[in-house]
Amino acid sequence: MDFISEMKAKAISASKRLVLPEGTDKRIIRAARILMDEKIAASVSLLGRLADIQEEARTEGIDLKGINVVSPEAEANLSKYAQTFYELRKNKGMTPEQARIEITDTLRWAAMMVHLGDADAFVAGVEKTTSDVLRAGLAIIGTQQGLKTASSCFLMTDMDSQFGKEGAMIFTDCAVVPDPTAEQLADIAQSAALSCREYLGVEPVVALLSFSTKGSAKHDDVMKVQTAIDILKARKVDFIFDGELQADTALIPSVLDKKAPDSPVRGKVNVLVFPDLNSGNIGYKLVQRLAKAGAYGPFLQGFAKPVSDLSRGASVDDIVTTCAVTLSRA
Repeated sequence: MDFISEMKAKAISASKRLVLPEGTDKRIIRAARILMDEKIAASVSLLGRLADIQEEARTEGIDLKGINVVSPEAEANLSKYAQTFYELRKNKGMTPEQARIEITDTLRWAAMMVHLGDADAFVAGVEKTTSDVLRAGLAIIGTQQGLKTASSCFLMTDMDSQFGKEGAMIFTDCAVVPDPTAEQLADIAQSAALSCREYLGVEPVVALLSFSTKGSAKHDDVMKVQTAIDILKARKVDFIFDGELQADTALIPSVLDKKAPDSPVRGKVNVLVFPDLNSGNIGYKLVQRLAKAGAYGPFLQGFAKPVSDLSRGASVDDIVTTCAVTLSRA
């Protein structure tokens, strides 16, 4: 079974509730219909003005039967959601009046539905930017206990079967944090380890990459990775990791034997943590194009509850796949 089929099957089994805050977009409406028809979601809520969603569905010939349409301004939950938002943000200067206005933004409303348990996951990004999605998620849902950083990962598939799990690996962070600090890099590694367990179904073996191996070069960027390793050791994380390692050292046992013979990751690496967004984004795209590998994502990670971002150019199939992956984590 391929990755997409596995995630759909897992989502069907999980039977979770999804909220889509960009409910007036025709791609989102069509994806909602597929998600319900294929039972990938137990329920789907589209957010937006009822008349606008109904008109778009009618124009596209899409039946809304069984799909929840929610207009935040007219919802019975408005007072409860506004009060909760105020409590979450009052230390940032939020007023009750402000909270009542701002919570009607569909991204914030979706995040609040997830936060309060009225939905299990939300997916957005065909109209809103990644930063918009992140801000809503961080302000209301927050990060996993013990972490301060939301990040992203790609699942790379169809590579040489000697690497990762039969040619599948997690690459992180390739889309969110431009220049992570050492603490953020440690957070990213922890989040990616969980992603590895959820997506690949195997225990994570994590390599934190650099242009240096075990101090072979001296530079602030190298020291950052070394410090991240020290942070992971201090946290006593429950997965195997090592760094700083050059990419070939992390992946090729014969190279590792020469440069870091005592490393615990020999021949086992299934998660690559890039030191910054430049290297991560370039790295995954090079592998995708030169090796003709599958590149699924970016999937957000590090949130307390499942949140996913979409490309603004996403197709209906892309949306359905991302929703299935997100629901599989719920």
